[in-house]
Amino acid sequence: MAELGRLLIYEASRDWLPTVFGEIQSPMGVASVEFIDPREPVTIVPILRAGLALVEHAPSILPATKTYHLGISRNEETLQPFIYLNKLPDNLPEGSRVFVVDPMLATGGTIVAAIDLLKERGVDNKQIKVISAVAAPPALQKLSERFPGLHVYTGTIDPTVNEKGFIVPGLGDAGDRSFGT
Repeated sequence: MAELGRLLIYEASRDWLPTVFGEIQSPMGVASVEFIDPREPVTIVPILRAGLALVEHAPSILPATKTYHLGISRNEETLQPFIYLNKLPDNLPEGSRVFVVDPMLATGGTIVAAIDLLKERGVDNKQIKVISAVAAPPALQKLSERFPGLHVYTGTIDPTVNEKGFIVPGLGDAGDRSFGT
């Protein structure tokens, strides 16, 4: 899952983050390269705990980032999100680019709660990119309606969500799968 996260973050950032050109010394000679401009603020917000698996290698392609954690769980009966940890700053720097990382976008409640918290801190829809491994139509529909201009990058879109709010076929509990619990 970590490699998928790195690929999705790379793909989501290519046309969105400002770059600078430079040269590096490779084992075979000097190479002209394009770097993400380290002077521009980039924020990564993994939804705990499953989001940690997707952001594990993010610093290798986004070396000048800040990571702020959000702990959001879903009530298994009501399917409503519950925020149990919020490490976002009161305000994010103007022009910040924010990657919100949640491996599973099922009903959309958790990701909407996370984006609402970012918007309260002055972040515009166009400054946010959502990264997921698997998404389902209810979450994508909810995001499209609530946040025009928001971009979502996902590994796959599965067809349905069951009555318990799980993506079918999905991956099961992404946090449990990632951390062996």
